[in-house]
Amino acid sequence: MKKRVTITFPKRAIQMPITYLLAKEFNVAANIIRAQVAPNQIGKLVVELSGDIDRLDEAIEWMRSHHISVSHNLGEIVIDEDVCVHCGLCTGVCPTEALSLQPETYKLAFTRSRCIVCEQCIPTCPVEAISTNL
Repeated sequence: MKKRVTITFPKRAIQMPITYLLAKEFNVAANIIRAQVAPNQIGKLVVELSGDIDRLDEAIEWMRSHHISVSHNLGEIVIDEDVCVHCGLCTGVCPTEALSLQPETYKLAFTRSRCIVCEQCIPTCPVEAISTNL
């Protein structure tokens, strides 16, 4: 079973080896899609957790018991075609190449099936044409 979640930890939990503990204590693998972690700041990870469904639920409850917020990512990336200026900045940060510029027209192309909703494109867009539908 796989679940994509966003894990947000408070400053006091930033030093916890979360992915190691998930693997060791719950036999849950954590594929890190996006990480924003710095000392003495709130940390945020977008991860895909995989393992037995019961163990996944136990791991999530364990994180919550340590004041670590876990939210499920069920949204998709949305591009507002009326706002997008097809500058291509988002294509440079997309790890799966779900965003690309068409070579003939230089228009932005979005291949939804390749998108992992890492959200790296959102802050990169200068005209705020990219968002999630959460």
